[in-house]
Amino acid sequence: MSTPAQRGGMPPSSMNLRGAVDLSALKARADAAARPAPARPASAAPSPYVVEVTEQTFPQLVQLSSQVPVVVNLRAIWSDQSNQVTAVLEAATVAADGSMLLANVDLQAQPQIAQAFQAQGAPTVVAVVKGQPVPLFEGALPEQQILAYLDELMKVAEANGVTGSLNDGSQPAPAEAEKPPLPPLHQEAFDAIEEGDYPTAAAAYRRALAEQPADADAKAGLAQVELMQRVQDLDAADVRRRGADGPDDVQAQLAVADLDLTGGHVEDAFQRVITFIGRTAGEDRETARKRLLDLFDVVGVTDPRVVKARGALARALF
Repeated sequence: MSTPAQRGGMPPSSMNLRGAVDLSALKARADAAARPAPARPASAAPSPYVVEVTEQTFPQLVQLSSQVPVVVNLRAIWSDQSNQVTAVLEAATVAADGSMLLANVDLQAQPQIAQAFQAQGAPTVVAVVKGQPVPLFEGALPEQQILAYLDELMKVAEANGVTGSLNDGSQPAPAEAEKPPLPPLHQEAFDAIEEGDYPTAAAAYRRALAEQPADADAKAGLAQVELMQRVQDLDAADVRRRGADGPDDVQAQLAVADLDLTGGHVEDAFQRVITFIGRTAGEDRETARKRLLDLFDVVGVTDPRVVKARGALARALF
């Protein structure tokens, strides 16, 4: 199967999707699915052909790939780059009117699916055609370039006999799993995030933690909101310049790490902070350590990259 990746995108993967993903082993992540997501830019109107991938809908997604190409958008919901790519993909899917399906995957909520597709960061966009993965691209690209990849994907699908439509009534798009209602303070935080009111969202999460100190979702939500507050007014070029000029400046290094994380370069962000911790001491070291723990909460404490980074942090500290 010739793929768009072979024309300049990601290297083709030899992974067989059906063999690589043990659906029965995917753990239920209802708690993660219920976690409030930071707001993202307005995108296309709601469409039955734009779905969130869950353990329940994944088998149907693979099955549908024999009828229409399935675009799998591996994203970080707190990443501006992921949100921009998602908006373009959703608009293109609405325009396609059933000739393709967009499956959004929250890397934090579904790390096993990300591993199955060998995603190294967000955004990563792949496709599935007849059960086989078709790598497309990584990182944020201009809208026209994204649309060019989708055009190439449709040609690949046609060459392999995948020319159906989900709009002919023969096969409905997979339904999204119904999510449980959020606790009141979590809903307050979510509503504030939708309005771009990060201070109010942070205050709501802090009240939730005051009531339930073990509330992992509130802790993760607070870490995400605080990250968005820190990066919303940053000048990326200035931040990276200060980071390069000040390797021992704790705030400069942490600002670059924040940018890396929001851009989907999770491992780079972790490594930068761990390297700083390993070569410094005193108050700056403790400041960096606490920030790193916050970044772990943003990504998700069960994420393999976090688990690996925790080991590296322990070695840097001791």
